[in-house]
Amino acid sequence: MTQPTTPTIVLLSQGDELLTGQTVDTNAAWLAERLTELGFKVLYGVTAPDETGAIERALTAAFEAADALICTGGLGPTSDDLTTACVARVAGVELALHQESLDRIKALYAHWGREMPQANVKQAMLPVGARVLTNDWGTAPGFEWLHSGPGGACAGYFVPGVPREMRQFWEHYLRPALVARFERPPVRRVILRCMGIAESSLEERMQPFAGEPGLTISFRTKLPENQVKLIFDAGVETERADAVVARAREAIGSSCFGEGTGPIAEVIGAALAARGETLATAESCTGGQISAQITEISGASRYFLEGSCIYSNEAKVRTCGVDPEALAAHGAVSETVARQLAEGIRDRAGATYGLATTGIAGPGGGSPEKPVGTVHIALATPSKTVHRHLRLRGSRERITSMAAGLTLDLLRRHLQSNDY
Repeated sequence: MTQPTTPTIVLLSQGDELLTGQTVDTNAAWLAERLTELGFKVLYGVTAPDETGAIERALTAAFEAADALICTGGLGPTSDDLTTACVARVAGVELALHQESLDRIKALYAHWGREMPQANVKQAMLPVGARVLTNDWGTAPGFEWLHSGPGGACAGYFVPGVPREMRQFWEHYLRPALVARFERPPVRRVILRCMGIAESSLEERMQPFAGEPGLTISFRTKLPENQVKLIFDAGVETERADAVVARAREAIGSSCFGEGTGPIAEVIGAALAARGETLATAESCTGGQISAQITEISGASRYFLEGSCIYSNEAKVRTCGVDPEALAAHGAVSETVARQLAEGIRDRAGATYGLATTGIAGPGGGSPEKPVGTVHIALATPSKTVHRHLRLRGSRERITSMAAGLTLDLLRRHLQSNDY
């Protein structure tokens, strides 16, 4: 095979559970995104069942079609884990015990206070001539096999299918090996994370950048966010890339809450910690999602005081001091109650800020006046209380996720701009 300008990759996923819908194949999408960012071309992805003939056919086709193959799954100790044996047969080599891998598996079981089952010996049986990829995150070692066939050479990488392990293999082995083998120069990727703006609006605002040399722009929706990805070719100077990023952020405006991969709760936490300020939350329709996102961030105890899930009217009155007459006059899902919830939780906790949500997440409970998706959110600050009336659509899960995200964004905008 003549080496193409753009190296080609085939992704092979294995497991009956992927084909029956019991497990979603997140590995292929994750790998495809990172390979594309590195400048590789993913020819195709295929999922093979736990069946020897199907796996061997998939391997043979991939070795012929591409410059590299990344295979996830099928390296476990059970009878339906067939990858390693299939690779050996396709390659025409024997399996041999890799003692170092076996010793590592035994040591891991000893660390767990258990004796290694005999079945795990299978995981240390690897194709003769393969380069072993040590697994520091699980039992199954991975391996690299350089296959030479009628179509030329193809580098095959075989790693566990458990996503947390696969991603470690990518960072420690696959990415460095691919970059070195195919001499891919580093590219720069910037993710602009946005909240409260539609994907179509983002695309309009990025139109002036469409002809920028050496720049590829793509969009991704990951509710409740929308993201803009700016990928700069290796030859783009740092100063020019920085200037483009700055102009792009200016074009998006206040809806852009940051760069990189950190969630909005991380941005909020850093701002609160830097300012020496604190937060408390009162959640009705979001059921604790805001508190959960805040406390997922390490060090949240520096600024997060408490969170209450005040689902019933009685809890709203008892916990946040909501006026029973306001509940009777306006209902729990109203601007008045949202404001009182935010102010009440702020006062009770002695926090700098109070955040509150109340709404109708569905699928039932709506009315012509207050349809499903009606949500009121509020932020109580030391000087004022800010309210937003949201009209959300979709499933219960989507509505609560959007409500939680937009409530956090209400605080984020205040912290970043104080423009209220």
